[in-house]
Formats: sequence, C-alpha cells, structure tokens
Amino acid sequence: MTEASSTSSRMNEAPADAAPAPAAPGQSKSMSVRLVPVGNSDQAIVSNYSSINLAPSMAFIDFGFLEPAVLASLPRLARSGAKMPEKLNGRLAVRVAVGYDSLAGLHQQIGQVLKGLNAARAAAGKKPAK
Repeated sequence: MTEASSTSSRMNEAPADAAPAPAAPGQSKSMSVRLVPVGNSDQAIVSNYSSINLAPSMAFIDFGFLEPAVLASLPRLARSGAKMPEKLNGRLAVRVAVGYDSLAGLHQQIGQVLKGLNAARAAAGKKPAK
C-alpha cells in the first residue's frame, strides 16, 4: 500500500518565491490550497474515456475505462470494412459533479497543462539527436 500524500494546487498560479503583491481592483489574488486525502481518495483511478453531461447548475464528468484490446480492434474493423459495433460497454470508474464555476477553473487548468506539454514537445523536437 502506498503512503498517503496530499495534493497541493495553486489557484491563479504564481511563482513560489514571489512576494504577495496587493491585488488591483478586478484582479485575483493567489492562494495555496492543500487537499488532504480521505480513505483511498489519493489512489489514482485509471481512465481512458471521459464524457460530460450538463444539468441545471452542475456538470457531471464521467471517467470510464474501455478495454484496450477493444479500442485497438476498432481501426482494424474500420479498415477491413467490417461492421462496426453500435455501442461499446465500458466500466464507469468515477463520476464527479462540479458547479459551472469549478468547470471553468478546470478548463483553465487543463489549458495551461496542454500549453506546457505542447511547449515541452516543441522544445524536445528542436534538440539535436545524440
């Protein structure tokens, strides 16, 4: 069993060594948030599929798992002209309900992660091979 650890996140990311600056009107301040695990909540859940369903004032984000062998067989079926399945059965790993404001914050964080990954990929592509 792994040792329980906390997940630390920053809202409106600022450098760790930066002194807190007074917020101008209409500008947000940075605040550190520490999430303490409860039960097995710090254990990673494997997911290779996600979907979002909207309800009044909430978004339900479903993370699921589809068998990799089934996913790998789909392109082969399509190339061979065989009949594609009308539906796939997977396993719901977790459902997360969030308000629209949290969904907007998640969108912003995912955008920052993707931007960083793209920059890292571009930098790796520019390095000469050894």
